[in-house]
Amino acid sequence: QLQASGGGLVQAGGSLRLSCVASGFRLEDYAIGWFRQAPGKEREVVSCISGSDGSITYADSVKGRFTASSDNAKKTVYLQMNGLKPEDTAVYYCGARTDPRITSSENGYKYWGQGTLVTVSS
Repeated sequence: QLQASGGGLVQAGGSLRLSCVASGFRLEDYAIGWFRQAPGKEREVVSCISGSDGSITYADSVKGRFTASSDNAKKTVYLQMNGLKPEDTAVYYCGARTDPRITSSENGYKYWGQGTLVTVSS
């Protein structure tokens, strides 16, 4: 089970930190992906983090602004979002993949949190 939180309303240029708390499994055995879905658009990958080796990937649109991290002891994955832009407005989801290797395909993720809404005003 995954529980995402931390969304909200922020002005352009602001920051938010999303959290994804896992229960029922060890983060070390999974990969966690952050995805987002804007109104009228398909879900897209934002960042993925491997539970086994800690490797992280980012979508080009967020590189240099977003930072993913994990605290295995707390079973929590974070997404620090700085320099937010109106185009970052979306519902953000975390997904868990029963394979610690990263994939950017949402089809590779079996478990999903409920999503948290991020709204960036201009």
